[in-house]
Amino acid sequence: MSTLHRVGLIVPSTNVTVETEIPRILRRTGIDFSFHSSRMRMHAVTPEQLLAMNAQRERCVLEIGDAGVDVVLYACLVAIMAMGPGHHRDAESRIAEQLGSGGSATKVLSSAGALLQGLDALEARRVALVMPYMKPLARQVAAYIEAEGIQVADWRALEVADNSEVGCISGDRVLEAARSMDLGDVDALVLSCCVQMPSLDLVQAAEDEFGLPVLSAATAGAYAILRSLGLTADVPMAGSLLRAGGVLAGQ
Repeated sequence: MSTLHRVGLIVPSTNVTVETEIPRILRRTGIDFSFHSSRMRMHAVTPEQLLAMNAQRERCVLEIGDAGVDVVLYACLVAIMAMGPGHHRDAESRIAEQLGSGGSATKVLSSAGALLQGLDALEARRVALVMPYMKPLARQVAAYIEAEGIQVADWRALEVADNSEVGCISGDRVLEAARSMDLGDVDALVLSCCVQMPSLDLVQAAEDEFGLPVLSAATAGAYAILRSLGLTADVPMAGSLLRAGGVLAGQ
């Protein structure tokens, strides 16, 4: 009988993409997963609403802890990165401490930390980003990544403030933004630096078009989940980060 791995997701209330894309990725592995979510109220991607959303974290952690999950992903990249450089370490530590006080050994991840983990696995030191955020928040995200020693060569912000609308951004618009950048000297392209902006169906096509590794907040999240559980897998059509014989299988 195969082992069932329970994955917890803490998400903004308006987010519908991460609960679609990460299960799609992980179910391609042939490994048994179940998914369990808790939601934080948030509508507009603004510093004020992100701060108010983060304040709901403890309630969500308690709810997810009740499900006995093996790993939990705090699935809002910008909510972490808007809090200042290195905040993913503090947030992950605090969630682990809260869960640990109840005797849980649940692995704790964040979308911000997972993206950095994925870039590190790809040995990407110079990257380009496509983001849905307004430009001030986009600059904070770029600065956060650069504070981790990764140069952001170029970025595009689609300037969609309503988080529900972010989930409806078309793939054509995302690819158009990527094509407008000079990618000749970058090690990787982050096609969606946000778990709410749909991109999974674009990742492999973009790798083929641009000839470099392409990842997203969702593929990086799935990679981090697999790594935290000590699992390796071949995930078709999800980019080189999750490809058999690539960095995951070689760890």
